[in-house]
Amino acid sequence: MGSGIVRVIGWVVAFLVGAFYGTAATVGHAFRLGVIPVGLILATVGCAALLIALRTLTQDRVNAIAGGLGIIAATYLFSQVGPGGSAIVAAATPDTEWIATAWTFVGPILLTLVAFWPDMSKLRAHTAPEA
Repeated sequence: MGSGIVRVIGWVVAFLVGAFYGTAATVGHAFRLGVIPVGLILATVGCAALLIALRTLTQDRVNAIAGGLGIIAATYLFSQVGPGGSAIVAAATPDTEWIATAWTFVGPILLTLVAFWPDMSKLRAHTAPEA
């Protein structure tokens, strides 16, 4: 088994783990304590942590992109109304509509930030020339 197939398997696993996180986050993002959107905060922190871990531990941007695409796919899939008219995610009320709108943009924004953040590990520390 060459390293190419191992990388592809890694991307598939990253997508599936991202889909798992995206599913949990999509279902729980609307939870609030009073006016504090606890579900949105936890969903954002959890998905950001996953993408950062995928990027830093594997040293591969494609893993972070695959995980982010899994989050986005799960968000899209589980936000739709099923054939029987039921939805997994509860409909937003006028008070909570902004939470669902924010969650729609969190996945793509996190994917963009984490996957395309410059790689700082290759930079060398500049030292002052000795006089």
